[in-house]
Amino acid sequence: MINIFIIILLIFVGQTLGSAVGLIKKPGKYLLYGSLAFAASMMLGISFIELIPESLAITPLIPVIISFLIGVLVLLIIDKTLPHINPELMKKENPSVKRSVNMLVIGIAIHNIPEGLAIGIGFALNPTLGLIIALGIAAQDVPENIATIIPLYALTGKKMKSFFITTFTILFELIGFLAGYYLLRNMDITILGALLSFAAGLMTYISVEELIPAIELKKNSKIGIIGFILGLICVYLITLIG
Repeated sequence: MINIFIIILLIFVGQTLGSAVGLIKKPGKYLLYGSLAFAASMMLGISFIELIPESLAITPLIPVIISFLIGVLVLLIIDKTLPHINPELMKKENPSVKRSVNMLVIGIAIHNIPEGLAIGIGFALNPTLGLIIALGIAAQDVPENIATIIPLYALTGKKMKSFFITTFTILFELIGFLAGYYLLRNMDITILGALLSFAAGLMTYISVEELIPAIELKKNSKIGIIGFILGLICVYLITLIG
């Protein structure tokens, strides 16, 4: 029970901390880009150091590969179907303010579901693994919400409304977590292994498609490299503790 509480706490902390920081003061580019690199590195490290090996230990190679690709494809379809505010753009993609706010809320909510699902899948197999995934996703939620709430505030003109919107979307990550855990925990272990690979696909897509491009490595190579190295060290330390 305490592990579930810690995961819920991590979900709330990652989301609300990023939103609060973004509203209090727009962060400098080094802090924002460094934290994005750190989060991308953590999520990739968790995917390929923890999730994929764990999946291969209990599931044949072909289902692991297919599940990973399905995870990537799911978020690719979501991205293509639901336009959202990209962290690297730091501005709205649609000129209609009302529609931009609506689409942003929908986009955040839909993106949060698979993130929660990834945590739930890991937790269903191993509580420690679920905590590791939750930590990695919380790390990326902070810079992502900073980058999201700034243009959202620019659209609405109201701090509390913007904060309420981003806080409300946390419920969808919680729904994903609870669904992933309670619906899948009694499944065959081979299927759970495939779902771990699916979760790795989700996290890899977020890192490669959203976080890494947002860092603008050509312009911010030093801070990007430092963030990546620190993220990998963090993942390594977490795996040692776990």
